[in-house]
Amino acid sequence: MKPEEIHLSDWVRILVGEVPASFYLEAVIRVVFIYLLLLLSMRMMGNRMGKTLTRNEMVAMVSLAAANGVALMAPDRGLLPVVVVAAIIVGYQQLVARLAFRNKRFESLVLDDLSVLVEDGRLRLDKMEKSVLCRSQLLGKLRKEGIANLGKVRRAYQEANGNFSIITFDDETPRPGLSILPTIDTAFRDEQEKAPGQFACGSCGHTMHSQQLPQHQCTRCGEQEWQPAVLK
Repeated sequence: MKPEEIHLSDWVRILVGEVPASFYLEAVIRVVFIYLLLLLSMRMMGNRMGKTLTRNEMVAMVSLAAANGVALMAPDRGLLPVVVVAAIIVGYQQLVARLAFRNKRFESLVLDDLSVLVEDGRLRLDKMEKSVLCRSQLLGKLRKEGIANLGKVRRAYQEANGNFSIITFDDETPRPGLSILPTIDTAFRDEQEKAPGQFACGSCGHTMHSQQLPQHQCTRCGEQEWQPAVLK
């Protein structure tokens, strides 16, 4: 279409386009065909495609959508190329799934692996940096699970699909740890029971005995940001 043929007042072109009326009936056929093709493709790629996706599965989903979009709207594009693209994506996904099932190293390389983010009440800052995960995201997830004291967390994992799995200590023994309540909520933080003679690193959650606020760097992460440890 030439630039001089484009006018903002041409509402027929804007709303209807430059296709014959018969194309709208064809569009219905295209939509039904692509819908069924997507349904079949996702079924062939496994039940995981209906749940939380890994990065590899997300790429497959986006690729399918990109291949179908053009054929859905462009009357000069056929549907056969979409079938070919879908067959390639489904075949690749099934191949990756089979290889990942047989080879643990290949699974970790392509589908990623879980990361240990919290270990015995302390943040694994190196793993969080590798996962490109900031403290606020992780602490927000812990608060969502009703946890206000990092010391209660035995393990926190980030699964390969990006979900979090949290395991707390089974016993009821109070464990001193870093308060993970927002610092702006001073009233709520003041209500938390403090652990006598215990301070927690505000960076990684490492705790230490001290009768006064420590003035040295944390032996675990090197930061110098100490807070009174809490029990609840």
